[in-house]
Order: sequence, then C-alpha cells, then structure tokens
Amino acid sequence: MKIAITGGTGFIGQHLAAHLQAHECELVLLSRRGEPLPQAIPGGHSVRLVSADLSDVAVLADAFAGCHAVAHCAGINRELGPQTYKRIHVEGTSNVVAACSAARVPKIVFMSFLRARPDCGSAYHESKWQAEEIVRNSGLDYTILKSGMVYGRGDHMLDHLSHSFFTFPFLPTVGLREKAIRPVTIDDLTEVMAAAIQDGRLSRKTLAVTGAEELLLSEAALRVANVVGRKIVVFPIPVALHYIFAYFFELTMKVPLAARAQVRILSEGVVDAAPPCDALPPDLLPARPFTAEQIRKGLPDPGRFRLKDLRCCA
Repeated sequence: MKIAITGGTGFIGQHLAAHLQAHECELVLLSRRGEPLPQAIPGGHSVRLVSADLSDVAVLADAFAGCHAVAHCAGINRELGPQTYKRIHVEGTSNVVAACSAARVPKIVFMSFLRARPDCGSAYHESKWQAEEIVRNSGLDYTILKSGMVYGRGDHMLDHLSHSFFTFPFLPTVGLREKAIRPVTIDDLTEVMAAAIQDGRLSRKTLAVTGAEELLLSEAALRVANVVGRKIVVFPIPVALHYIFAYFFELTMKVPLAARAQVRILSEGVVDAAPPCDALPPDLLPARPFTAEQIRKGLPDPGRFRLKDLRCCA
C-alpha cells in the first residue's frame, strides 16, 4: 500500500510514517521546508521525500500518483510571514483535495483540532474548521480526526515543558480557573490514523480523539517536573497576560514557548469536541494514561532553553 503524508517530517507526520513503514507501506513524505528524512524513519526504496509547500496542485498530484490514501497532517499553530492560517490550512487543504481528485486517490485522512469551529473569534480554530468543510464536501472518502493535545517524542508539549523546567522554577497556568485537558499519546493517535488508512475504517466520519485521562495542566506539569527531577511552583495568571507573553514568544523564538492559538486552546479546555462529532469505536479509544512511563518515552534530551532557540540566533 502506498501512502502520502503532508507534513511528513513534522511531529505527527513522522510518527505516522514510522508506524506505516513498520507495516510495510510505501511512503511519500511531503515537507514544505525540504527537511532531511527524520532519523525515526529509515530510508530506502520504500520512502520518497518530496519538497512541496501545498501551493501547487500539479506538484501535489504528481507526488500522490499511485497512492491509496493521503494523510493530510500539515499545519501551523502561529502565522509567520507568508505562512498564514488561510494559506496553509484553507488554501493548502483545497489544493490537497484537488490533487487527490486529479491523481485519483480514493481516501483522505485529515488531522484537525478538537475545538475547531466557525465564528469563534480565533483564526486558528476557524481555518481548521474551513479545512474540515473542504474535506467533507470533497466527494472523496474521508476521515477527519479532531485531536486534542498530542504528546510524544518530538512534540511541543513535553519538549517545552521539560526545557522550561530546566530554565525556570515555575509554571504560570492559563487563567485564574484552570480548564481540563485530555492529552493523547502519539501512539494512540497513529493507531487510529492507521485504522482509517490501512483498514478502510471510519469512512466519512468526523471523530474526536482525546486521551484516556482527564487532568489539569498544572497536574500534567507537575508529573513532567517529577519525571525530569525538577521542583517547580505552579500558579495561575490571567489569560490576558498569557496573550502578551505569547506575542513576545512568537516574535523572539523559533518555536514559541507559547503561541496565541495555544493560549486560546488552554483557556477553553481541551476535553470536548466543538461542535460535537462522532465517537471512536471502543477498540480504537485511546487507552494510555498520562503516566511517568509515557512521559519518559516522549521526553527530549534534558536541557534548558538557549540562545539557539531565539529567532535572532537561528
């Protein structure tokens, strides 16, 4: 089976690629930055890397030729120069759908966000919803996965929390009243994606994918701090201050410690899908809780934030 993955060198894309490769799939990985093949994915005749920024339907159609499915994982959580939500999420998805039709790819699996919805005042959420609607109305067989916070090796959640705890002895939580989260491990998510891609399941469904355990961000942070052996103080600060800090981080850091879209996400909680959607079948429900074992599997090498993390020092 031949599968194309947009955002193939990103966090979700490369984990999905490794999972599919272990099941003897032939892969076409698309990356807008032309990055080298991730170490987690051995090279060889079964993997082809294509540099494509989702703007050219002809290039995408050529990359998708002969594929049984496309996993559309490309996305951004902040706007930077020409990389806008409209260009990547909306126009990019429209081009991916058009390329699937041109290349006669029968199936598309789209990674959306749990709280993506229209008319909510967040460009990130609204652009993801527009992309969902493009996929739903494409005429293709589709599966849309509305995922919550995903963690694992190479993510932003564990990466930023652990580096933060080696740099600062504290964590300010979002809002004076914390909202709950249900972090889902990348292994659980890739199993759901593989079921849609390889097994032909979850056809024409929009499904919520959340973790096995509900907890507060402060509780999750303290578990991470305990695993990395750091003592931290957790305290709440108003959402408005987090937006100010996020704006500063977006201006100064290559990968922001927090982005404004993430502040919005945490301020409303990451537990329930909005609007409500289909539930996963029981055998595909994520079963791995946010334990020390799962945290340890996903942690980056220990260390604090450094000058190389700043955009000016890139």
